[in-house]
Amino acid sequence: MTNLDRDRVSSVFGDRTALAERFVELLAEHGVARGLIGPREIDRLWDRHVLNSAVVAEVLPPRARVVDVGSGAGLPGIPLAIARPDLALTLVEPMARRVAWLTEVVETLGLSSVVVLRGRAEDPAVRDELTGADVVTARAVAPLGKLCAWCLPLVRMEGTMVALKGASAAEEIERDRAEIRRAGGGDPRIARCGVDVVDPPTTVVVVDRVPRRTGKDQRARRG
Repeated sequence: MTNLDRDRVSSVFGDRTALAERFVELLAEHGVARGLIGPREIDRLWDRHVLNSAVVAEVLPPRARVVDVGSGAGLPGIPLAIARPDLALTLVEPMARRVAWLTEVVETLGLSSVVVLRGRAEDPAVRDELTGADVVTARAVAPLGKLCAWCLPLVRMEGTMVALKGASAAEEIERDRAEIRRAGGGDPRIARCGVDVVDPPTTVVVVDRVPRRTGKDQRARRG
């Protein structure tokens, strides 16, 4: 890692930079063998995965209760937990081998603010346990409309879903706007995180959970 890279990493992780470095070591050592990342990702773990995830902290409120859906290799949940120890994070993952990995990482890094839960966001038991989150995050899980249907029920009213997306963000918003509304979402907005840290910046779609409009409300707006 160059001095410039170290400066970028420390600007995000501060005095917890050593934890972030250990997480990258664990991913580099075990990620490919355990089916968490592809072999081509080893040389770009920092920019493409860890920093790309951690900068999402910019749009998360202080001391938020955060649920990371489809956490997989721990992205964005683990980098967020390292960068923001004030967050209470639950990592939700359906695959047993990935749950085992996440549990090992949480224990190895001593991330006391993180809980790992096996399941899917749409499972009734998961919804019963996690409803009322301030924020739900998701990275590379599903198209935006389907993601809102899965994730927004976990979010408290006026809380937010933050979906990490790429260049297709605006297109997905236009394509899935009706589905987002049906799921209880407000008008989506695009934010770019880590402008001075990663190139390109991380693009996220932020969707607030809002009260559902009744037919009477909609007629009143049209009238």
